[in-house]
Amino acid sequence: MPDCCENNQSIQLQRLSKLWQINMGFFHYLVFLIALLFFATVEVNSHGVPIVRNINELAQDSYGIPGLSHITVAGSVLHGFKEVEVWLETFAPGAATPIHRHSCEEVFVVLKGTGTLYLASNSDPKHPGSPQEFPILSNSTFHIPVNDVHQVWNTNESEDLQVLVIISRPPIKAFIYDDWLMPHTAAKLKFPIFWDEYQTQPVKDEL
Repeated sequence: MPDCCENNQSIQLQRLSKLWQINMGFFHYLVFLIALLFFATVEVNSHGVPIVRNINELAQDSYGIPGLSHITVAGSVLHGFKEVEVWLETFAPGAATPIHRHSCEEVFVVLKGTGTLYLASNSDPKHPGSPQEFPILSNSTFHIPVNDVHQVWNTNESEDLQVLVIISRPPIKAFIYDDWLMPHTAAKLKFPIFWDEYQTQPVKDEL
């Protein structure tokens, strides 16, 4: 075979080798991008919230309620959740929620401590009246019927009360009472709720 033909074949093989290396480099880069996008999708949900978070790194505040430490774990205004909202709340000894009601379901899980639930049925058309008292204990759960006036109080003088709270149909609209004899018509609407007031995103009322 003439030398010129051998040289041409050698040049072509070198070109093919370089082209293959370039293509393989591009292929590896493409695989890297796909993997990056995949892990980004896995780690962050549709609300832009990481799937796994450290509760100790979430914002907490009393939001003007003495003795309360509130953390919005999954919120409508803060995170964009539509169906449920989850809070982690710690009440110092003697601390309590305002007397209030709301048109959503609410479930509590008591993580530690003890306290008292005060609950008035919505059967009285004029005012809440005298509430029933329910002792709440660590590792117990309780729920609030829609529009029943209630208050959660840490009546333990020496230990914090910590609860996980789940509500439906966020964002929550609460009606606040000064006392148990305040007429329903005089209850003050609190919307957005205390912690949602501090968020930069506007509250969208979908009710």
